[in-house]
Amino acid sequence: MGNRGMEDLIPMVNKLQDAFSSIGQNSSLDLPQIAVVGGQSAGKSSVLENFVGKDFLPRGSGIVTRRPLVLQLINCPTEYAEFLHCKGKKFIDFDEVRQEIEAETDRITGQNKGISPVPINLRVYSPNVLNLTLVDLPGMTKVPVGDQPADIENQIREMLMQFVTKDNCLLLAVSPANSDLANSDALKIAKEVDPQGLRTIGVITKLDLMDEGTDARDILENKLLPLRRGYIGVVNRSQKDIDGRKDITAALQAERKFFLSHQSYRHLADRMGTAYLQKILNQQLTNHIRDTLPALRSKLQSQLLSIEKEVEEYKNFRPDDPGRKTKALLQMVQQFAVDFEKRIEGSGDQVETYELSGGAKINRIFHERFPFELVKLDSDEKTLRKEISYAIKNIHGIRTGLFTPDMAFETIVKRLIAQIKEPCQKCVDMVINELVNTVRQCTQKLAQFPMLREEMERIVTQHIRDRESRTKGQVMLLIDIELAYMNTNHEDFIGFANAQQKSSQMSKKKALGNQDEIMVIRKGWLTINNISIMKGGAKEYWFVLTAETLSWYKDDEEKDKKYMLPVDNLKLKDIEKSFMSSKTIFALFNTEHRNVYKDSRQLELASESQEEVDSWKASFLRAGVYPERNVDKDKVEVEESKGDGQIHSLDPQLERQVEIVRNLVDSYLSIIHRTVRDLIPKTIMHLMVNNTKEFIHSDLLAQLYSCGDQNTLMEESQEQAQHRDEMLKMYHALREGLHIIGDISTSTITTTMPPPVDDSWLQVTGMPSGRRSPMSSPTPQRRAPPGPPRGRGAPGPPSRPAVSPDPGPPSIPSRPNRAAPPGVPSRPSKGSPAHGESPQSSIEG
Repeated sequence: MGNRGMEDLIPMVNKLQDAFSSIGQNSSLDLPQIAVVGGQSAGKSSVLENFVGKDFLPRGSGIVTRRPLVLQLINCPTEYAEFLHCKGKKFIDFDEVRQEIEAETDRITGQNKGISPVPINLRVYSPNVLNLTLVDLPGMTKVPVGDQPADIENQIREMLMQFVTKDNCLLLAVSPANSDLANSDALKIAKEVDPQGLRTIGVITKLDLMDEGTDARDILENKLLPLRRGYIGVVNRSQKDIDGRKDITAALQAERKFFLSHQSYRHLADRMGTAYLQKILNQQLTNHIRDTLPALRSKLQSQLLSIEKEVEEYKNFRPDDPGRKTKALLQMVQQFAVDFEKRIEGSGDQVETYELSGGAKINRIFHERFPFELVKLDSDEKTLRKEISYAIKNIHGIRTGLFTPDMAFETIVKRLIAQIKEPCQKCVDMVINELVNTVRQCTQKLAQFPMLREEMERIVTQHIRDRESRTKGQVMLLIDIELAYMNTNHEDFIGFANAQQKSSQMSKKKALGNQDEIMVIRKGWLTINNISIMKGGAKEYWFVLTAETLSWYKDDEEKDKKYMLPVDNLKLKDIEKSFMSSKTIFALFNTEHRNVYKDSRQLELASESQEEVDSWKASFLRAGVYPERNVDKDKVEVEESKGDGQIHSLDPQLERQVEIVRNLVDSYLSIIHRTVRDLIPKTIMHLMVNNTKEFIHSDLLAQLYSCGDQNTLMEESQEQAQHRDEMLKMYHALREGLHIIGDISTSTITTTMPPPVDDSWLQVTGMPSGRRSPMSSPTPQRRAPPGPPRGRGAPGPPSRPAVSPDPGPPSIPSRPNRAAPPGVPSRPSKGSPAHGESPQSSIEG
């Protein structure tokens, strides 16, 4: 090669491979290497053994190579082998090398002919080899053998693709000469992953086993199915030679004699054989390494930068340092306090975008869920009037009352105020659940210290539970205070005198309608669920809800209005999810049993999440559309008191008194609801949320210290220790890799890439065949794949590759355009290679 810098390139990559294989990161680094691919029994193992000059690879029937073998050949005065998994042990006897490969293969894959992508790294030192790195891959197979899985072909293919799809991997495509080249497994893989042929080197084996009268001259001269890097022929030992332990040195001499004496290959003898193949692979791998070195250096540098910040924390790590554990405990508690406050106050640096959490969720509970629960308490109008009438009659007793009694108002109001306790307690429970979830989310950063995380969650959650009883007690106290005294002098209360007058004014205003304020309450997408399949099934529309109507449009541009529904007399109810749908559904229906939408008595609306549906329900409340009541009990009472109802309706004085009390109850309850909606969130914030924040800031650390041994508390998780070790190994491997590359001078001389060839066969599905194709046996058309039709006359010229019926664009821009396929190149004279000849001649020396 002529310069020291180039000779060091392959050993440099070997060092990189060892550095990254030792930490299990070899596959992710895409180092320059040569992958040996081919079908079973194509002769891959024999080619590698010929390089080394020793029998050292497992042999047998079926799949013998079941794990990738990374073979690093290193020129050295002494001869021995080393495995990466047996560091320091030198193998002098190469039979032991074979036994170790078989044992290491079985250790990972078992003895059932299974395969594994985990490579075995073998380094061979010998004076008979050139520096070279090859990856021996399992041969491609179609039929499972023994107890192999049925998808063994796909498993092998996936493993091959892990190596051959990488741009830095050269392909040594090994094909036997005594089978059809058009069906070569190796060339099929090469055609798929390297359609321009920039990375593929062809090797033709078993030239001595071809049928009499056929030869591979057209292939080896790179005329039939040409490759840019060309083909090299080799002759391996036969099975009889292997069984008879024929010396590889003698076999190489016999190979040389074969090429010199064969009339078809005599002129190519200097560019054929194992020695020439090894030399060419050394040159091409060296040049390939040199070309990929800048990109490899950039990749190592970027990976180093990405982990440098994290590794900085690990560099001075001492597991048993008590000061480190104390400092870490303080930092973790402070970080937890900051994260908790940010999640509640909404200034977090890690903002979730797929759901509400923390403070935003609590805000929704206060202003949507809690008001909704309050409104759900509203009694059915008919039931409420009936209860008022019973209260009035029971207060009057045997006498007929002339005046509306105060006690009726107070009795009804107290009963309704007492009902508020349940939604208030439910509101506290929902806030507690969200606080506990927030604590759990904030402790995720403490995964490296599982004991600390568990203890911190326990202490804070216990504090929240302790505050629950205090908060609920205070909330109940607020309701009891409202029950203790009916303030009928409240400035917003209409009073007895104005009750009837106010009622008539409200009736008139409702009759006139709010013509001057049609406020849009909510807009958004909802799915109408009860459209029949005949009409297209469920569809999504853009809905607009105002104080008076619900309209929906084709899209959010609001141009194509589909329907408008008045909200008067509408109520809503929940509908169970169908097993076919994951959406949450609710329905609108008319209280007067009229059709709501076309022929449907109800309009079923659906949304993706329960939270979205709850939000829509709260919006409908603002528009005066209330939830359905459970009226089963009421129906029974109506049936039992049907006669009383008739009497009530016939007594105009009683009707008037019921109307007055009804207005008074409405007025007073609206005051209570406003007060409760204001005070309950404030109470929960003060006694629960803010108190928890203060506890975390001031008392959590002291509680942790009082728990016991801090050393136990700050024990690392096994996963964290393993992660730290892996990151440190990766860091040092990257540093070492950059140091190794830095020692190499890249200002070296390299040979140019071989010129383009007619590689159209690589671009199309069909592969041509020729007259003297060694892969077609004496009848060329017997196993050839479909191609352009050919006459039954004399066969075409031997040197012309068949032209594809689908020309397609040329894949290599530098290829000259020609009107006709290339003709037969002139027979080369010594020292001057002709176009189309094996391009290795231009790389040699």
